[in-house]
Amino acid sequence: MITGSGFMEAKHEQDPGVEPEATGRRANVVVFDLDGVLVDSFGVMRQAFSAAYAEVVGEGPAPFAEYSRHLGRYFPDIMRIMGLPLEMEEPFVRESYRLAHQVRVFPGVREVVTTLRDNGIRLAVATGKSGPRARSLLGQLNMVQLFDHVIGSDEVARPKPAPDIVLHAMSLLGAQPHEAIMVGDAVTDMQSARRAGVRAVAALWGEADEADLLRAEPDVTLWKPAELLTWLRVDGADPAP
Repeated sequence: MITGSGFMEAKHEQDPGVEPEATGRRANVVVFDLDGVLVDSFGVMRQAFSAAYAEVVGEGPAPFAEYSRHLGRYFPDIMRIMGLPLEMEEPFVRESYRLAHQVRVFPGVREVVTTLRDNGIRLAVATGKSGPRARSLLGQLNMVQLFDHVIGSDEVARPKPAPDIVLHAMSLLGAQPHEAIMVGDAVTDMQSARRAGVRAVAALWGEADEADLLRAEPDVTLWKPAELLTWLRVDGADPAP
């Protein structure tokens, strides 16, 4: 099921070239979040966070539920928001690398990304992870080559919910905001997209907090990866309702 909020596209200065609607598509560029959108990494995050908390803070239950409410942000920013030691980053990253083999691509995502690429849509990843860790993970999953660019929060001045990472992706792709969408599973993704002038697409096939995400009023809401093909009107997809 695909739902939309009646997004009215802002008028932007446009480069000469092909407009999305001229191709029959709704966008020529897709910027994806990573965790919870492309890959199912929630279990690994929980293990890594719990190990880092025990190592740096000590005994007691790790506040993972609170941590998960801030997903999409850069890890050091989450630590500041939660009042936890920044020293947790080193063991969290170490354990995330060690457990990376447990991360899986969501069913249907690889096929959707491949279809988008085969149809000439330019693709980027804009993640709360660091760039090296994101590229390493996608490399292990044999997916990094499917994207034109993979950008981490450590590679922009201000991470999500600021627009910098989305704007950087569009700059690298030579795209204008009206050509692009951002697909994410967190409120911070929706905020980053909106502030960049890009349509915000909510992905609800992972473990996102559906109520929080819908309150952020995404422009489009998708419950299955394949619905992205239908909504974009790429070749081989049924017309969107």
